[in-house]
Amino acid sequence: MSIKTLEDKLNAIGNPVEMLRNAQTGPYQFPIKAEFTNWRDEQEAWRNGAVLFDQSFHMTDHYIEGPDVKRLVQDLAINSMANFRKDIAKQVVFCNHDGFIIADAIMFILEDDRINIVNKPTNRDWVEYNIQTGGYNVTSTTDDRALDNRGRRRGYRFEVQGPNANAILEKLNGGPLEGFKFFGMGYISIDGVQVRALRHGMAGAVGLELFGPFDDYDRIRDAIMEAGADHGLLAAGSKTYSTVAHESGWFPSPLPAIYSGEKMKPFREWLGADSFMANLSLGGSLVSDRVEDYYLTPFDIGYSHILKFDHDFIGREALEAMRDQPHKHKVTLRWNKEDVVRVFASMFSEGDRFKFMDMPASHYATCPYDLVSKDGRPVGLSHYPVYTSNVAGWISLALLDEQVAEPGTQVSLTWGEPDGGTRKPTVERHIQTEIACTVEPCPISVTARESYRK
Repeated sequence: MSIKTLEDKLNAIGNPVEMLRNAQTGPYQFPIKAEFTNWRDEQEAWRNGAVLFDQSFHMTDHYIEGPDVKRLVQDLAINSMANFRKDIAKQVVFCNHDGFIIADAIMFILEDDRINIVNKPTNRDWVEYNIQTGGYNVTSTTDDRALDNRGRRRGYRFEVQGPNANAILEKLNGGPLEGFKFFGMGYISIDGVQVRALRHGMAGAVGLELFGPFDDYDRIRDAIMEAGADHGLLAAGSKTYSTVAHESGWFPSPLPAIYSGEKMKPFREWLGADSFMANLSLGGSLVSDRVEDYYLTPFDIGYSHILKFDHDFIGREALEAMRDQPHKHKVTLRWNKEDVVRVFASMFSEGDRFKFMDMPASHYATCPYDLVSKDGRPVGLSHYPVYTSNVAGWISLALLDEQVAEPGTQVSLTWGEPDGGTRKPTVERHIQTEIACTVEPCPISVTARESYRK
């Protein structure tokens, strides 16, 4: 059988869960230097000084322009487009016909008829499919992430964040920063270059995201590092960047809700067998034969404030029907220190050992889903465990039932995959264990939770 599409691949394997849990890919990659100093200081920089995140290589940029740009995103995104205009950005969320999330991304509205949608290839594939099949009067261009790029990137992307970020940016600009509202864009001057900027950041701290043509990459980066030398600025490597979303509360990798359902079949038949979504991996202790048990809604992930029913979009009817139903609540889990030490200690055992916890981010699958229980009863899932120096411990994001989502609640997380594991190359022989966790607010960062948007 010739396997050319995702649908071909699913038909050959049978069960989507079997395909995903045994996929040969590991965690999402950030192809930059692992550490510029050390990841502990780099983590603490966004709390105590300033940090430079280099986002120039790991994300896919999808440029779309034409008279139907607004209509396209309005048909696909759960967000309102009533204020669609140049020089703002939106965190757009795309759902399938049943109201489950396919992907989310940042949409930069560069001109009234030109946008750039930035995040994983997931977004590009879903939007591009709809462009090609929906009759929209637009053209599109992809600037592939570095791992898929056969040439060089079209643009650079930097974030400067932390309590000292404004001082650094004003020094670069030669004066105060004016007019930057939350998720608003403008310009600042860096080394004589007018650089476009967005008030947004992954760490949930003060700062700007800067972007421009890749030819200026070295010039802009060098100028930022020089200006920040006396303000505690550190460049963050891939180890540090893999931990940043957890303190700000962004849920990085929900499983795209595309692997089942007749309405999504045409997309699966369009999507290549070598595509990102056809090869990503699903891992962790949450195990079900039904792929639908891994799908999440905007309500679950905390996107209720983004969801607006002022327009027709894919999934609207389903989301209207489920909005008054019970949903998961996004929280932070703080892992019990003694249990974490016990996991590390097992590495010195000649017998059974627990699943290895890589530091500072223990991501061994593209979409990690661990089971969370209370008194032996499943109550939700945990996602993306990391160690962060800013809380001196291990944390993860979690989606829990309402009755156990109150801060201070004690729950249990199952760490490791079931007996026999999976065929993922990132999974070694191990046994499962339970880790006690305490529910804490999300975001766990007080700055991100209370003052970031102000």
